Amino acid sequence: MTTFCTALVLLVLGYLVYGTIVERVFGKNETRKTPCYTQQDGVDYMPMPTWKVFLIQFLNIAGTGPIFGAIMGILFGPAAYLWIVFGCIFAGAVHDYMSGMISLRKGGVSLPELVGDELGGMARLMMRILSLVLMVLVGAVFVTTPAGLLGNLTEGSFATPLFWTILIFLYYILATLLPIDALIGRTYPLFGAALLIMAVGVGVGVFTHDGWMPELTDGIMGHHPKGLATFPLLCITIACGAISGFHATQSPMMARCLKNEKYGRPVFYGAMITEGMVALIWAAAAVKFFGSYEGLLNGGNPAVIVNTICSNWLGTVGAVLAILGVVAAPITSGDTAFRSARLIMADFLHVKQTRISTRLLLSLPIFALSATLMLIDFDVLWRYFAWFNQTLSVITLWAITAWLCRKGKCFWLAFVPAVFMTVVCTSYILMAPEGFQLSLPIALAGGSALALLFALAFGSYWRTVRKQPEAAGEAA
Repeated sequence: MTTFCTALVLLVLGYLVYGTIVERVFGKNETRKTPCYTQQDGVDYMPMPTWKVFLIQFLNIAGTGPIFGAIMGILFGPAAYLWIVFGCIFAGAVHDYMSGMISLRKGGVSLPELVGDELGGMARLMMRILSLVLMVLVGAVFVTTPAGLLGNLTEGSFATPLFWTILIFLYYILATLLPIDALIGRTYPLFGAALLIMAVGVGVGVFTHDGWMPELTDGIMGHHPKGLATFPLLCITIACGAISGFHATQSPMMARCLKNEKYGRPVFYGAMITEGMVALIWAAAAVKFFGSYEGLLNGGNPAVIVNTICSNWLGTVGAVLAILGVVAAPITSGDTAFRSARLIMADFLHVKQTRISTRLLLSLPIFALSATLMLIDFDVLWRYFAWFNQTLSVITLWAITAWLCRKGKCFWLAFVPAVFMTVVCTSYILMAPEGFQLSLPIALAGGSALALLFALAFGSYWRTVRKQPEAAGEAA
């Protein structure tokens, strides 16, 4: 319990202290007009209340990641607490805030255009491909999960998993094509509130129910019942609760609705810290409820575990909230994934989105490809999604580092997590079953070598620009 409580306090302090430092490094300008006013189009660019923007951002980035990932991640032991806290404060929240605010300064451009401006045309092309692939994967994955759960809950009726898949997919189409305040702006605050209420209720349960919880004094490494290596697997297993490249594809969408730069920290940095808290709560609740790593491993899949814990700790209301959270969370990430894919395509094709026929034309290939991917085994889809997701965060962090360097700002706050995540993603794909299946020492050596190469390349870039850095207050 001591480690868990300390971790929660550190997340709050991270927002108050390090979040303020990150905001100052960026250099917010409260008098500068934001894209929701300068480019207002009634579809994607429109001013929205800050509380609503926060809840939409929170649901966009959350999905089932901070719940399912944390439940699977705590099997690695108390190292999961450390990764959530330090990953969230120093990597994930910096990644989300900077990608959102740089996009805002650039007129609300999507992630590939932001990266291309900083890392060059080849990086722009690669990010367009990677981002679209990730968005399609998210759309496919986050139809399958809620459709399967709803199918099980309505077993024996006409509402089969196929029925729910079609229904959810139709909702995705509407959410992608309609103005952002038509469906997303109306439903997300309700879903976001439900997810937060569920997390608070489970958090109270962590304090009021008996059970065993891991502590740092137990040791950091070597706790997984299957003997899996803590590093780098933990950093891939818990993504959304610490750092996730998917978030950077979502932040520009809210950058188009933010009324003032001063709201960037509560919306972007704050949503990531909130997600970290949700992840901490579910990690602690899962292991405490089942009493051991082995008990948790045998407790069923994460969706079943969520339902079991909520039903036992929160009663009937908890069961309803669990269903709402587990169903709504992936749906509210899937629909914005498709919407982001449309915006990414519109940005690089330079197509205006004021007409619904144009939006539909851009979206049709995305819908068709995602529907095809749903025929692939879910576990395979999820593994590739996880690696694509974290690889996207690596590229984004290097682009943020370059932007900070070019502006003459303290680039270290992005450089350090960029190097770390380069090691994580490279070593993972070198050792993973879906990757090159090399031994752990060789994979770690390969990841470290690539990170060093990137660091040296950045050092050369830094020496080139440091003599004449752009003024910190200039437009991007």
